[in-house]
Amino acid sequence: MRYTSKGQPIMQIRKQMIVVGDRILLQLEEDQDKTKSGLYLPPSVREKEKVATGRVVKVGPGYPIPNPNYTEDEPWSTPKDPARYIPLQVKEGDYAIFLREQGIEVEYEQSKYLIVPQSAVLLVLRNELHED
Repeated sequence: MRYTSKGQPIMQIRKQMIVVGDRILLQLEEDQDKTKSGLYLPPSVREKEKVATGRVVKVGPGYPIPNPNYTEDEPWSTPKDPARYIPLQVKEGDYAIFLREQGIEVEYEQSKYLIVPQSAVLLVLRNELHED
């Protein structure tokens, strides 16, 4: 930790991307702008594709459900989390095939991402280590 000349710690601001709800942050594959024969596709053609692929970067907490143990009528009790979540099937690092038309494109720190709901994901490919 670094300190100022007066002995106070120097605080740094750290940006953090938080995905909410049942949303998934995907980074599109770079090679989708070229066909198998080597022709480059303009952005207008790529955007008309119905299905796209990408790597899962971040995942939201899941589908919110009410917490049956949460009560507001007892002010002396310790605060409890009012919401619980059903986790998503998709995990960070997965390779996903999804419906492109349901995605929202965003740019964050010079990188383009797509935010899609889990319902738009058609297929997930996941690498897992197994002991034989």
